[in-house]
Amino acid sequence: MKLKYIHNNSSSSSSSSRRLETEILRLKSPSRALQNWANNGNKVKLSQLNVISKQLLKSRRYKRALEILQWMENQNDFRLTPGHHALMMELIVKVNGLNRAGEYFERISGSASKKSASLPLLHGYVKERDIVKAESFMIKLSSSGLLVTPHPYNEMMKLYMALSLYEKVPLVIAEMKRNKLCRNVLSYNLWMGAFGEVFEVAKAEMVYMEMVSDESVEVGWSTLASLANVYIKAGFVDKALLVLKDAEMKLSSNGRLGYFFLITLYSSLKNKEGVLRLWEASKAAGGRIPCADYMCVISCLVKAGDLVAAERVFAEWETNCSRCICAEWIDGKKAESFHLHTVERGGCPNYKTWEILMEGWVKSQKMDKAIDAMRKAFSALKLERCDWRPSHSILMAIAEHFEKHGNFEDANHYIKAVHGLGVATLPLYKLFLRMSLNAQRPACHILKMMEKDRIELDDETSALAAFNS
Repeated sequence: MKLKYIHNNSSSSSSSSRRLETEILRLKSPSRALQNWANNGNKVKLSQLNVISKQLLKSRRYKRALEILQWMENQNDFRLTPGHHALMMELIVKVNGLNRAGEYFERISGSASKKSASLPLLHGYVKERDIVKAESFMIKLSSSGLLVTPHPYNEMMKLYMALSLYEKVPLVIAEMKRNKLCRNVLSYNLWMGAFGEVFEVAKAEMVYMEMVSDESVEVGWSTLASLANVYIKAGFVDKALLVLKDAEMKLSSNGRLGYFFLITLYSSLKNKEGVLRLWEASKAAGGRIPCADYMCVISCLVKAGDLVAAERVFAEWETNCSRCICAEWIDGKKAESFHLHTVERGGCPNYKTWEILMEGWVKSQKMDKAIDAMRKAFSALKLERCDWRPSHSILMAIAEHFEKHGNFEDANHYIKAVHGLGVATLPLYKLFLRMSLNAQRPACHILKMMEKDRIELDDETSALAAFNS
């Protein structure tokens, strides 16, 4: 059948998008889910595919996001935009590797799409520190007339900086000037940083002055932080402090990133006053302060030699961030200890805290604790009304524990709760059908849930359903 693509950004499509997303998440093959959706008379909307792709990317389900784009590419009446080609390239690099990504680049037609797709591929070479392929690819882009922005040049400067080939950075800038390409803020920062690494302070200052006189760019906190870092490396403490003061004036309350760049620089100067001043100023950004920010400022205060202030910030963290248990602590004991400590201090865990604890206890095979955390997560979810999607591996681990111990009643409540979240899958339903059969209990409610979720049965599940009907 001929598929219909509609540009529709209205909120009325959100419910339909969620249903289609559920279908895609339930089946192993997104392309099959999309085809089934279309075969059932539903319209495939471009806005839906974009929303679902973003959700898959957010949850790091890169393979499924790639399959959606590939399905779109194979439809005769749908053409990918340059932006789609760029995303496709990024996903191919992640899922299939750089060799396959290079092959895909050769198949792309149209200069606009090639230009958009070139940056993710070059970024892949840079990330792998493959200087031979990166330089060769730059030559190819140059001969094709595709080097029209500063971004590929910035990628090469990042590569040279990472490989300590600082002398090559000015050569990249020289090529940009020959090609009459404007430098952006990152170009100047990298250029300045290269001179800083070899302690050529005067040349770094000349770069800064050139940037100041360049009307196409605006000097912000990041450039001043780069210059301050040059001074710090060279031991020019007074100059560094003056530049950091200027950088503070450029900070915005719209985000915290700049504050913590400067906090780190102040800590390297053992300037605890600067660290604390910017820490307090960063709170004007509003919103919940992430655990990473607390960890950063505590580390910087320790580095600056102010252990009293570090302990005070840690106490503040306990009070205000009790819901946050850092994922890198999830060896079980540290996460559990921190959780108990914060609860004693009056903290109120949310569903995400329980999820992290569930993961730690499943890994350490403390399944009773994992199941208790799961129950509490479900309870917290009712109060917070959030969209929670626990990982499939954790859901299956708990279900398998129920099956192993023949705990049918708890399993029954569990499958209902998971079904209510919209994250039940074929393997999960199959497991509960087996449990029902072994316990000689009716499974009509499970079959109804599967029908409602439009679960596509395989041969084994069909046989189990027949035995249970």
